[in-house]
Amino acid sequence: VQLVESGGNSVQAGGSLKLTCTANIAITNGCGMAWYRQVPGKKREGVAILDTAGVTTYANSVKGRLTISRDNAKNTLYLQMYNLKPDDTAMYYCAARDSWGCELDPSGYAYWGQGTQVTVS
Repeated sequence: VQLVESGGNSVQAGGSLKLTCTANIAITNGCGMAWYRQVPGKKREGVAILDTAGVTTYANSVKGRLTISRDNAKNTLYLQMYNLKPDDTAMYYCAARDSWGCELDPSGYAYWGQGTQVTVS
């Protein structure tokens, strides 16, 4: 599975961004695709999961501000980000997993993209 993220940018606090992740194949089982983020020197943090049953899971820090969605026809995952804060500054990664046990812990995800940088000032 190959994942390619895009959409990262530098924005001012309160602004919005939409991240995109495109997979080269469809993930039709298990936890599907998810978004994570990482700041240098810190652990990778789970942001949002959208499993193949359509269930979403969000980190408490982003609830109400970020929305995960997907377009199955395009094998594409999105992360719409509103009211961005400086604490949202990070490299954002897309991940995929075709097994269950969906948690925000990144250790269960086998497939990762290269990341897209979001900077909020």
